[in-house]
This record gives sequence, C-alpha cells and structure tokens, in this order.
Amino acid sequence: MTNNVPTLRDLAKVIRSKNSGPFEITFDVIFDNVPTYERVKASGALTEALICKLYNVTKEDIVTMMFFDPARAFKLTLKRSWAQGSVGERDTFGAQQHAPLLTVEIPGV
Repeated sequence: MTNNVPTLRDLAKVIRSKNSGPFEITFDVIFDNVPTYERVKASGALTEALICKLYNVTKEDIVTMMFFDPARAFKLTLKRSWAQGSVGERDTFGAQQHAPLLTVEIPGV
C-alpha cells in the first residue's frame, strides 16, 4: 500500500493471467466479496488508458475489458505481441503477465 491507497494486490483474492489461445492472453482479477468488488468497479481506476500504459499496447490490442458481476471479477483479454511458442518467447503459458496489475492503486476504497 502506497500513501494508504490500496492496490489490487491488497484487495483482490486472485490476480492471474493465462493463455487464451496462441494469440491472446486473458487476465482475471477476482474479489471474494461484493462490497470490495463494487468499490473497485466504482473507483474508475481500471481504464483502457491504464491498461495500454501497463502493457504497452494500443486500444485495438484490447480484445475484452469488463467487470463481470456474477463472478465478482474484472476480466481482460489482450492480443499477444508474440505468438505462443514462437522463437524467443519467454512465457509460453502467459502465467506471468499479470504482474503489472498487482500495483495498480485503487483510490477511494
């Protein structure tokens, strides 16, 4: 927590990334209670501009970005900048790509 502003790491039960086929990576930020989920959703902190900055992508690279109420989750899918298993790839399962989300500050929570 920086300056008493909680981060997603402080608030979410699960933050993960994984393959969504060979050309996309999907991210899940899941909360274990409705009040925290609703506060994060209402904060407006998770924006297209933020995702573009965190992942060095354009808006066109964002396939899906949404809050999914039935699962108390923020869902994000990005086009991969490299194909899964291509030469030089460092994370074939996409399981390490969620790290930039951990330190996103959520004001007003």
